[in-house]
Amino acid sequence: MSDTLPACPKCSSDYVYVDGPLYICPECAHEWSDSDAGEDAEGFIVKDANGNRLEEGDNVTLIKDLKVKGSSSTAKIGTKVKINRLVRGDHNIDCKIEGIGPMMLKSEFVKKA
Repeated sequence: MSDTLPACPKCSSDYVYVDGPLYICPECAHEWSDSDAGEDAEGFIVKDANGNRLEEGDNVTLIKDLKVKGSSSTAKIGTKVKINRLVRGDHNIDCKIEGIGPMMLKSEFVKKA
């Protein structure tokens, strides 16, 4: 290994250290390895309930009735949704459901149409 460590790909910090096979950034807590260079530009992959890779603009179908927080409405099973964007976090799909409005969904509750 060389004497210089790479900057953090997430926040560009120079204060990176090595812990076993991982590089770790103490400023943003991002962890990566040399083999992570093959990931997509965002650095993460979102998969549906069947293991299919999801992309922005894909059409998906709900596989479960989902209650809408702060409302008495429910998004019914079989509802078709278009993915507006994929984001990091607990709910990783930003979309708009007809009749309900903008929502964030977990990828485990959808399947690619």
